[in-house]
Amino acid sequence: MAENQYKWGVVLIACLAIFIIVLDTSAMNVAITTLVVELNTTLSTIQAIIALYALIIASFLLLGSKLQDILGRKRTFIIGLIIYACGTLVATLSINAAMLTVGWAVLEGIGAALILPATTTIVGANYKGKDRVTAFGIWGGIAAVGAAVGPIVGGIFTTYLTWRLVFGSELLIVAIIFLFRNRLTESEPTLNWKDLDILGAVLSIISLILIVLGILLLSSPQNWAYVPVFVVSGAILFLIFLYWQRRRIYRGQEPLSDISLLKNRVFGLGNINSIISQIPLAGFLFIIPVFLQQVTKATAFTTGLALLPASITILLFSLLGAKLSSRLGSRFLLMIGFIISAIGTFIMGGVFNLNTQIVDIIPGTVVFGIGIGFLLSQLTNLTMSAARSDQETDASGFLNAFKNLGYSMGTALIGVLLLVGVFGGLTTSISSSDLSGNMTTAQVQDSIVNYVEKMQTTTPQDIPPNLVPEVTHIVDSALSSAMKQTFNILTLILLLGFITSIFLPSRIK
Repeated sequence: MAENQYKWGVVLIACLAIFIIVLDTSAMNVAITTLVVELNTTLSTIQAIIALYALIIASFLLLGSKLQDILGRKRTFIIGLIIYACGTLVATLSINAAMLTVGWAVLEGIGAALILPATTTIVGANYKGKDRVTAFGIWGGIAAVGAAVGPIVGGIFTTYLTWRLVFGSELLIVAIIFLFRNRLTESEPTLNWKDLDILGAVLSIISLILIVLGILLLSSPQNWAYVPVFVVSGAILFLIFLYWQRRRIYRGQEPLSDISLLKNRVFGLGNINSIISQIPLAGFLFIIPVFLQQVTKATAFTTGLALLPASITILLFSLLGAKLSSRLGSRFLLMIGFIISAIGTFIMGGVFNLNTQIVDIIPGTVVFGIGIGFLLSQLTNLTMSAARSDQETDASGFLNAFKNLGYSMGTALIGVLLLVGVFGGLTTSISSSDLSGNMTTAQVQDSIVNYVEKMQTTTPQDIPPNLVPEVTHIVDSALSSAMKQTFNILTLILLLGFITSIFLPSRIK
């Protein structure tokens, strides 16, 4: 009875850790305006911090995964929790954007990079057969719970108390995990420190960081010349990383990751689909709050309420998808998930204008949530099913790295597409307006761009007070138009996911 009573204890501990990692991003997205004001920063800076958090996780995951073989999965998990707790404390006490970056993006990101692969292998090692499918379904479901409750928790804390409590509350959950850490079993280390591929770790970390930073640079036209330098350099370094891993394997040395996994069709396509699914999810969670808080003047709490239907739908259909997978098959559910998500983003693309209210976006967000729920319920177990038991550590590292890379790219790419669309719309509107006066068109544009970057919480610099309503109208019109264009791009990305899922085998163990 005792064994049955505590059957799901291990997965619940792992899920608490996943919960706080996911909670950060979904909760803080609704606090964008407050963060811009209280930390005296800009929208692009907050976007960069959110993207950097997922990017640091992705960049350090392969290293974090390999450390399990040196330290053991439980010890790696605990060390990650300690680093994460330190980051949470720094983030809670942040007085400026730089401090928030160090606490949230860097320290929490590195801690999460140790925690995430450990939770995957802990779950994989403790459950087999149908229980394993169920456990990973719970694992993915709890991640969805974090996404579901995050916006409303962040909204309540930010509007009625302080956003700092989002981070502060995570310390309580970390303490609970420590209390029950003895339920986790340790794995025997299989490698020594001398076996660690340090060069491979450096190459993997720098390559991914360069690629995403290159995308983020697109938000500033003056930095566009550097974009190809960053992206191409990152891509070249990643190819060198793959070559280096292959060389170490050929020489009989321990690689940072077993890249032979990438040759497996199920594993490769599973990771590609993970990236594709995370890009629109991250983009959705970033740009919806930006629109609501700038155009409809929604508070953080109201923004959280607006995202709640989608969040609950993602949770429910993530759990339903886990139940349906044994009957309908993972490939079919993935194809359905991508199609339904694409329909949702297509619907949302048609609702944005100056008169859009929160109720107008809910139908599209719910449809989008149904599709994303199906996707989240399948991708972890599908991808991990392609790995042998001796490859699970490397497989979990790749899986979580690509998933977080997708989320980081989504925040960066979709956020940049929105901002570029807004700035392009401003250029057209300013040229046909009477705003210039004694200012040049470039000066007017810089003033209004800064107004957008400050989430319309300041007065446009050097713009006469009687013209501020016109400026607001121009900005809101540009935002509405950019939202339409961005959601159309999200639809195309999801349709690409549908196409890639077709190539999965019809029968997946």
